[in-house]
Amino acid sequence: MKVLVDTCGWIEWLTDGELADKFAPYFVDLDSLIVSTSIQYELHKWICRERNEVLAREIIALTQQATVIPLTESLAILASEVSQKFKLSFADAIIYATASQEKVQLITADDHFEILPNVQYFSKKLDK
Repeated sequence: MKVLVDTCGWIEWLTDGELADKFAPYFVDLDSLIVSTSIQYELHKWICRERNEVLAREIIALTQQATVIPLTESLAILASEVSQKFKLSFADAIIYATASQEKVQLITADDHFEILPNVQYFSKKLDK
């Protein structure tokens, strides 16, 4: 079954963050992952800022082993609709719309998605 792991999940997994074990099972088979081009943008930007361009390109190459979904006109319209409905930022709306379009679950630790339909949310808060 395919899923879309949000940028925060990629970062948790790549940096062995506190939720890395929660996200790790989704990276066992990259063929089962959907990747939005917005996630590629966010990963590249974050890795360049935190590490370097060489590592960023290596991670983007890794994302390309998954099914990459580009931003199309129909996806942009869907993203606009979900942005308005759920009050999401541009990037979050594209990521959520991509998961919706592809009919896959969004896996995330981003609070913006916590209560949305078809989301597997992992909380960083100790009380959850």
